[in-house]
Amino acid sequence: MNNDPLGRGPLLPGPGVLAGVGAAILVALAVLAWVAGADALAWLQQSMVDGRPHRIDMAQAWHARAMVLAWAIMIPLGILAARFFKVMPRQAWPAALDNKCWWHAHLALQIGGVLATTGAVALVWQTSGSDTGLARVHRASAWATCALAALQVLGGMLRGSKGNPDEPGDHYDMTGRRVVFEAAHKLAGYLALAVAAVAIVTGLLYVNAPRWMPVLIGAWSLAWAGAFAWLQCRGWCIDTYQAIWGADPRHPGNRRPPIGPGIRQLRASGVRSSQVGTPPAA
Repeated sequence: MNNDPLGRGPLLPGPGVLAGVGAAILVALAVLAWVAGADALAWLQQSMVDGRPHRIDMAQAWHARAMVLAWAIMIPLGILAARFFKVMPRQAWPAALDNKCWWHAHLALQIGGVLATTGAVALVWQTSGSDTGLARVHRASAWATCALAALQVLGGMLRGSKGNPDEPGDHYDMTGRRVVFEAAHKLAGYLALAVAAVAIVTGLLYVNAPRWMPVLIGAWSLAWAGAFAWLQCRGWCIDTYQAIWGADPRHPGNRRPPIGPGIRQLRASGVRSSQVGTPPAA
């Protein structure tokens, strides 16, 4: 039985889902063992492309580590925090509003990711790059990722004031400035994540990294995507405005649809989903 006042499904999967995930992992391991042959460990330590050496200097190695830390771990986790944990699991919404745990986690992870990215760029700033097609794609996608990250920082600084029912503010009143910020911030964030994935893959191919690296990064990325899909389907993506001020229709932001796909908008006396992602009863 689901006792969540927001009608969300369980945060953690049940035994059936966990059994399915376990079976999928076993199948993946069996496929890996079949591809790798008798010595899977030796296969994982070999370079991605046969016949081409794995060459990378110390600065490039730390550049790669910092970028993977930022764009495969920190920033994706910050996205999960912001999208799905605006109302915490044990929070007595709507009696308890504006729980800032998600905000602190999102801010710390995204700032940490931007700082790691800055350090990664500094490490290879004066390195002369190759003219191969793969290297050009890597540089273009990496610089595009950095540009989108810079836009996210600038947009956050220009997002306007918060406000409250007793004091005008861009967020509380949902001014045009706030609407543009939210739409651009969400679009640029997901776009940056996609472009960063291209940069990571092309970077691994360019240095001809050991196979265990793409296997490990790929497994982590699949786990992140699975968590995203699970939380989305269970109804955990709650409108930011309502997480902060509640669902009372007297608040101006509740008289307009939420910004972005799949965001649930709540009623003061019940739950509705204004877009996709209505959770099933549990």
